[in-house]
Amino acid sequence: MPVLVVLLILLAPTPAAAQERPVPSDSARITIPGCARDRAFVVMEPGGHEISASGIQPGRRFRLSGPRQVLADIRKREGTMVEITGLVRKSDLAGPGGLRIFGGRVRIGGALPRDAVRDPMYNQVVIDVEAFQLLPDPCPGR
Repeated sequence: MPVLVVLLILLAPTPAAAQERPVPSDSARITIPGCARDRAFVVMEPGGHEISASGIQPGRRFRLSGPRQVLADIRKREGTMVEITGLVRKSDLAGPGGLRIFGGRVRIGGALPRDAVRDPMYNQVVIDVEAFQLLPDPCPGR
């Protein structure tokens, strides 16, 4: 009988392993600190907290996507910094691409050009939020 109990405990799935989804080949799992407002997220450097080595510059914007409950919990904490873990397509992390010439970019091929002033979704990358963690720092005011 005790052997059966030990065997059931060892074979039971752990909650952490059950929640972790496999990462698709065209995506990457990243963890970034910043501030959220509605579904917009801006990467910021937290003061007094270890900076993650994600390679994403402060000021970069993301659009949050994911389970409603997680997004609602993030929305409740709009005034404080959070650290978000989620999936992003690798092609979106690479940036706009192209060749820099005299402060501008030259691209050959690609999608139709979009106007950054008129298009609010211009250059916003979607992150599929899996989890978040509160940070002790407040978000800077506008």
